[in-house]
Amino acid sequence: MTDGNPPPAPTGDREAAAGGSADGAEAGAPAGPGERRSGLRNPVKAVRGLGAGTLALEALVLVLAIQPIRVVGGDLGGPAIAAIVTLAVACVLLAGQMKRRWAWHAGTVLQGLLMLAGLLHWSLLVLGVMFALVWAYALHVRRVILG
Repeated sequence: MTDGNPPPAPTGDREAAAGGSADGAEAGAPAGPGERRSGLRNPVKAVRGLGAGTLALEALVLVLAIQPIRVVGGDLGGPAIAAIVTLAVACVLLAGQMKRRWAWHAGTVLQGLLMLAGLLHWSLLVLGVMFALVWAYALHVRRVILG
């Protein structure tokens, strides 16, 4: 039989693939202490990707925001530009470290530093508040998925 279709799976694997479990437990039964309820193949990796993606997006927005802030927002001095670039670099570096537990705490501190940069220009405070809300949502998702 070379029709390109894989051979049928044993019965237990079929139930697991269909959303049931191979050991005969009911589909609606609550997950045990060692089981994940999220439905993700690798919840830890998914959450890590969420954090890294959030920080990478934040870095991109910070770098791309420099010129519009200068043109529309008025006086954006050298210290404010240096702060933006430093925060963007910190976001990129931290995005690469999301597998470490401390990186989530450092990401929270980074959001506070961005809001503190609002002392240099009001638009940085606005960006800081927006990304702090996004980071808070990422932390919420992390807590829900990983427990």
